[in-house]
Amino acid sequence: QVQLVESGGGLVQAGGSLRLSCAASGRTSSINTMGWFRQAPGKEREFVAAVAWSGGSTNYADSAKGRFTISRDVARNTAYLQMDSLKPEDTAVYYCAVDRSSYTKLSPRPGNYDYWGQGTQVTVSS
Repeated sequence: QVQLVESGGGLVQAGGSLRLSCAASGRTSSINTMGWFRQAPGKEREFVAAVAWSGGSTNYADSAKGRFTISRDVARNTAYLQMDSLKPEDTAVYYCAVDRSSYTKLSPRPGNYDYWGQGTQVTVSS
């Protein structure tokens, strides 16, 4: 089992920045990919970004490219999502998730992830 705790959400004005953190505990040796997803009211959960725990390669949704940066600190068992130039449409609950499989590395599909955090609210005002 891997436990995930997100932090760093909040209220920010359009154009501002936030950095989300996701701290992992438990069987962290099983982590292959850490991903960030988001879900706005009435919408499906959507992929934002993913980072390979070994090597640090990344994958981004088109909506995140050029504005968001995903990173990880393996020694601290923590992943980060730096979000810049935020827009009102970025408003959502943001979740981090872990994929244990090396076959679905950097997957954008929520169904490929095994463990999820409780989410942190990000609200961007116009």
